[in-house]
Amino acid sequence: MSRQPGNDVPPDALDTLEDDDEAVDALDTAPEIDFDLDAGAGAIQAGTAVIRRFWSTLPSSPGVYRMFDAKGDVLYVGKAKNLKNRVGSYARGQAHTNRIARMIAETASMEFVTTATETEALLLEANLIKQLKPRFNVLMRDDKSLPYILLTADTDAPQLVKHRGARRRAGHYYGPFASVWAVNRTVNALQRAFLLRSCSDSYFENRTRPCLLYQIKRCSGPCTNEISVEDYAALAGEARGFLSGKSNAVKERMAAEMQAASDAWEFEKAARYRDRIAALAAIQGVQGVNTQGIEEADVFALDEQAGQFCIEVFFFRNWQNWGNRAYFPKADRSMTPAEVLASFLAQFYDDKPAPRLVLTSHEIEDAELLAAALSTKGETRVEIHSPKRGERRNLVEYAARNAREALGRRLADTASQGKLLAALGTSFGLASAPRRIEVYDNSHIMGTNAVGAMIVAGPTGFMKTHYRTFTIKSEEVKPGDDYGMMREVLQRRFSRLVKEHPRTTAEAARAAAAGGASAPEPAPDPADTDAFPAWPDLVLIDGGRGQLEAARKALEEVGVTDVPLVGIAKGRDRDAGRETFFVPGQAPFRLPPRDPTLYFVQRLRDEAHRFAIGAHRAKRKREMVKNPLDEIPGIGPTRKRALLHHFGTVKAIQRAALEDLAKTPGVNAATARAVYDFFHADA
Repeated sequence: MSRQPGNDVPPDALDTLEDDDEAVDALDTAPEIDFDLDAGAGAIQAGTAVIRRFWSTLPSSPGVYRMFDAKGDVLYVGKAKNLKNRVGSYARGQAHTNRIARMIAETASMEFVTTATETEALLLEANLIKQLKPRFNVLMRDDKSLPYILLTADTDAPQLVKHRGARRRAGHYYGPFASVWAVNRTVNALQRAFLLRSCSDSYFENRTRPCLLYQIKRCSGPCTNEISVEDYAALAGEARGFLSGKSNAVKERMAAEMQAASDAWEFEKAARYRDRIAALAAIQGVQGVNTQGIEEADVFALDEQAGQFCIEVFFFRNWQNWGNRAYFPKADRSMTPAEVLASFLAQFYDDKPAPRLVLTSHEIEDAELLAAALSTKGETRVEIHSPKRGERRNLVEYAARNAREALGRRLADTASQGKLLAALGTSFGLASAPRRIEVYDNSHIMGTNAVGAMIVAGPTGFMKTHYRTFTIKSEEVKPGDDYGMMREVLQRRFSRLVKEHPRTTAEAARAAAAGGASAPEPAPDPADTDAFPAWPDLVLIDGGRGQLEAARKALEEVGVTDVPLVGIAKGRDRDAGRETFFVPGQAPFRLPPRDPTLYFVQRLRDEAHRFAIGAHRAKRKREMVKNPLDEIPGIGPTRKRALLHHFGTVKAIQRAALEDLAKTPGVNAATARAVYDFFHADA
């Protein structure tokens, strides 16, 4: 059996477990385990006993295993060609790395899933790792899917839009792109080149005259029949051809049309073709790096510095560079770059198809197995290769240089962040530099659409996956009551925190001591992100003494009295740099105008303000576009569209007679009666 990525199992341990009888003897005669760990030898022996108990009944078939701690949290997910051999290797007492030894010490239970092949086990392992995020696995740490371009195929006038998520809509998907910026740039150029619509179907179906995009020559106006269905289909076909790699043929055809129009003295038509060709050239020109012999490939390059990893990914499609993105996976320092890269690749393609070629900076031991899994999943042959020379090697080296630079920038940023956290702890009298800072703000207009917002910052900067919004629900909070809003937000936040993450006695004691010490401890290691705390070490409130007092009472009501609170009051004329800080039990104070800590606090407050305003605007927008038809049971998008298409406006539907409603195509008598009764309930 070959060694699997992410499992630090000695090769000799696997070689000696090929025969079940020999495996039993090996486990029975295993030497005493002696690791220099905080858990102690007793914990190691207890974990080994748990693993041996499960091992004794395991089959010798492929599958996936999960290790759990005493709380029921998943520690590790692994796959095996032979479950009995792989799990048995953990309990033999040989020289594991500290990471594996810690994992064994914490293991209290295990679960297994057998599969038909090792390929199926690999795919299941990647899916479970992304879903469960086990502490001892390599984790991608990416909360966003990659964007694509979608050219729909479910209407007579195909729509050109950016797309994220599941591919439920019929059409042609092109990508992935590295960023939304790359997609927007390409979509804008494609609109100028092919004049395809980007509006939604409901907007398209209810137009009576062309929109502004038609006037500025970025749409051909199919909504009002400014172009025939056949001609529009031809434009959509050209766009598909260009995005599918036939860019030269499309440009040559346009150039011929331009020349023909010029020869016929139709100079305006020729100018339009000229502009379309220029738009296509813009798509192909801003590439940074291009390929001559590679039509479709993803390039992965890994760099390691100071115990942290960075994987730079470049996307090449149709001989074009569609952008690059840097990922910073969480992995133990003891793991080799090849192991990290192998585990990352399996997770990366868990929710997206792989291209025909995947280039890597390091040799992956199970490259053939991973390629077979990706080929099976994508129904096309996938090759994974680590090139040594030629154009492919140049691409990998280019990606590696970008990975090295991205990781250098991240290390510099986290070092600065650590210093700022330490300075913040000193300024507010904390015992140590805070690892988790929560900042709260409210947003509303005259009390309407009120929302509360919480942003989180830590050793690596803003932790956006931990951001939360709170819709103000309490009827006791009067419109515009900022104090009442803050009380509700904090009560809901900390009530849930107490319920879901109760602190141990030792944690509570440390938190209680954190507020009174004067000499802060060193800043936390930015690379140590294994256990980002659920409880905040510092809570910042956007407001003065009144807001701070409301926050303090809210926490007292849920039994929390040991979380440091600080209120930030804006200065005179709301000028940045004149903020006054309020801390319970202390006199208000200010920080020096040029103090970096002051700038850091301003960044935190401004981020909370930005997030709160964004949440408020989104809520207000939803309220403004809410359609009364949405409140009628049985009226879905299809019937809603049919009613609006037939009557034009909601007011016309409201005034319509029952007989007219029943004549709407796609609306039956029962639905017509429901719509009529909804609008005439008070009659």
